Amino acid sequence: MKEKILIEEAKKARERAYAPYSKFKVGAALLAKSGNVYTGANVENATFGLTVCAERVALFKAVTNGEKNFVKLAVAADKDEPITPCGACRQVLSEFASDLKIICANLEGKTVKYSLRKLLPEAFGKLDK
Repeated sequence: MKEKILIEEAKKARERAYAPYSKFKVGAALLAKSGNVYTGANVENATFGLTVCAERVALFKAVTNGEKNFVKLAVAADKDEPITPCGACRQVLSEFASDLKIICANLEGKTVKYSLRKLLPEAFGKLDK
């Protein structure tokens, strides 16, 4: 799948975010090795600690649909500079895709690419083995 399509899917997912507190909507699109794409948007809660990021929503949807192998993730937000997944998302993603390619995009088309290993070089758990 072309990166541009994956980014567009993340942007569409962003529109479904529930962000009444921060007003900061994030969308994610996760490409599985099977070719299926799973999207997610952040879902906030009044007790901020129970908020779930878009990246984890996409991953959890994929895993609960039987996927366990992933190749690429696009994240989209309305910022001047593209944002990266938070530390919690990085750690959760590393459970399933230590070599994941990540494309961070803003709404104007600027992108920055990373590998999950670069963003989380000393992941806890499965990568330690």
